[in-house]
Amino acid sequence: MKTVRRLSDALSRWTRPRATETLPIHIDRRRVYVLPTRFGLFYLLLVMTMGVGALNYNNNPALLLCLLLAGAGLASLVAAHLQLSGLQADTLAAETVSAGMSMPLRVAFSAADTRPRSGIRVHAHEVEGGLALDAQQRGIAELEIPTHKRGWMEPGRIEIATTRPLGLARAWSILRPADPWLVYPALETQGPALPDVQHDGDQRRPHFAGDDLHLLRNYQPGDPIRSIAWKASARRDQLMARTWEQPHGDDVALDWFSVDLPHEDRIRRLAHWVDLAEREGRRWQLRLPLQPPIGPASGTAHRHECLRALALMPEAHGF
Repeated sequence: MKTVRRLSDALSRWTRPRATETLPIHIDRRRVYVLPTRFGLFYLLLVMTMGVGALNYNNNPALLLCLLLAGAGLASLVAAHLQLSGLQADTLAAETVSAGMSMPLRVAFSAADTRPRSGIRVHAHEVEGGLALDAQQRGIAELEIPTHKRGWMEPGRIEIATTRPLGLARAWSILRPADPWLVYPALETQGPALPDVQHDGDQRRPHFAGDDLHLLRNYQPGDPIRSIAWKASARRDQLMARTWEQPHGDDVALDWFSVDLPHEDRIRRLAHWVDLAEREGRRWQLRLPLQPPIGPASGTAHRHECLRALALMPEAHGF
């Protein structure tokens, strides 16, 4: 199977389509390619050997059996082709995640005919998922695509393949979606608490205000000592810090130039703060170079806008 996969990859530059395309994508007979598997090559060698022996000994029953096996093998090639011919990729949905996480990818397929299909596999970015069509000839293939860096991620080649019904041949077709997927920056691990509007001289420090307890979280460097929940820390055998609601507090300013870190570390720090501000229900403004400030606002849509801007920041040499 790996040999056939490598051969199909080598032939991909000549397979349809050669350019990206928009959804929905219909897979017709001209887009389906078939090659024998290793088991299929062994089957072919076996049938040829039987045929030579039958002709050598003039054994008519053996020759008839050889012809029947050859006919079954040829029919399996056509059946494997028909497994994919007529499929249509309707939608492709990729959930945006932070770099380093697996991106859930869902590809919805349908078929206009009622031909039974089974054993279909979907491959993308060296990840494989299964596809099963229901009674209405609709199905969804789910994959977990690995991500490595922030920014736009090209879908590349999405391959639909099957070896059914007999495993003698592998039929495959290629999809080349045009729309790229967005990958957020990786969040800084064990990052500091949010900067706040209160100042001590010229230095910003974390601020906890109000009387209503909001939540407990792991203690982070920079949190004030008075925020430590000592009883909860003793129960959990690790330092826990209190955070309080601040319904009428000022907006948090997340400023690119206030972070003294290398380029990519600075992006991860700001991404961590954006995620933390959204989880704490705060309003924040993101200030990045060469573009107007984003916000102040709050909520999921504002978080996406900020993380998108951070994901599309130029590389360090672009400044």
